[in-house]
Amino acid sequence: MRVVWCCCSVYPSEGEEDRRKNKKNTGSQSHVNNQAGLLNPQQGVHGGGGFVRGGGSMGESALYAHVDSALRSLAGQAEGFGRFSIGGMHGSLYCVTSLDDSGPGTLREGCKQKEPLWIVFEVSGIIQLSSYLRVSSYKTIDGRGQRIKLMGKGLQLKECEHVIINNLEFEGGRGHDIDGIQIKPNSRHIWIDRCSLSNYDDGLIDITRGSTDITISRCHFFNHDKTMLIGADPSHVGDRRVKVTIHHCFFDGTNQRHPRVRFGKVHLYNNYTRNWGIYAVCASVESQILSQCNIYEAGNKKVAFKYLTEKAADREEHSSGCIRSEGDLFLNGAQASQQGPENVFKAHEFYPTWTVESPSDALREIIQLCCGWQSIQRPPDVGIVR
Repeated sequence: MRVVWCCCSVYPSEGEEDRRKNKKNTGSQSHVNNQAGLLNPQQGVHGGGGFVRGGGSMGESALYAHVDSALRSLAGQAEGFGRFSIGGMHGSLYCVTSLDDSGPGTLREGCKQKEPLWIVFEVSGIIQLSSYLRVSSYKTIDGRGQRIKLMGKGLQLKECEHVIINNLEFEGGRGHDIDGIQIKPNSRHIWIDRCSLSNYDDGLIDITRGSTDITISRCHFFNHDKTMLIGADPSHVGDRRVKVTIHHCFFDGTNQRHPRVRFGKVHLYNNYTRNWGIYAVCASVESQILSQCNIYEAGNKKVAFKYLTEKAADREEHSSGCIRSEGDLFLNGAQASQQGPENVFKAHEFYPTWTVESPSDALREIIQLCCGWQSIQRPPDVGIVR
């Protein structure tokens, strides 16, 4: 098999064999939404301005194929709204040598520094956090080369910019308002890539309070209820500025919020969402969701798109959000109705190109195998500043 858009390890990491065994048969009833003729499964999609690559062959697009060639190749390479995030590209290399919660050589010590840093790990194991670990601006947390799992609490990106989080695991966060990754308030230029997240008391990733210009890619979400919230409350009218891209992610039996959106603009493409417990995607007050070439495979619950009506604090009338579906694949009786598709933003008005494949069995298999933490070597750092 030729791999596109992600770099898998040669040997399956722990859990990948189970993902293969649990892969569902594709013979169930399906349909593709061909809104306005935008998708030809053999030719790809045209975004109305910028060309969206993809189409019949799984080798035609090579999304992020080069980012593991050198350590800092990640910087500035995200697609979508978070594409300008450079993380700690211009900073020194900081090596985590301790799995302790705090102190010299710990992840917390590196994340609180004011200067740009590219943070890597010399150890593998569990970091048990007793409180949120706050990440300051211009940081890359790069888990390649080791296996790091954060437990107890999560990461907090508060009033920061230019942060990249790559190849980590998040599990078992406990406490009120404890998310795996909490992005609020007013943070921007964030890229979360190739992470595995599960089993937190609140959300896995929450994006609220005016945080924007964010991309979430190649992540695996599982064993969880309220997966991803974008916009926390109808009184937070500043969330009209929120813009998020979510692509090539695997929502694996999680209950709801893939994502749930208030106010913001969200571009979903080439994600695989299966066996949700309530709904797949929810559009609430004034939100605009562009769902493009995703795979929605229903279990017992069939409603893929849900609409909730709320009243913005500065409006007199209640409203829900809008969803436009282009080229999505709906399996096993998944039900999706578009609402206000003409009111949804056009992605090419915000970024010129993005990489998308036609939804297919091959894409579904790749997403299952290559999303989340991967057992890959840490690339060399050319020109390390020590």
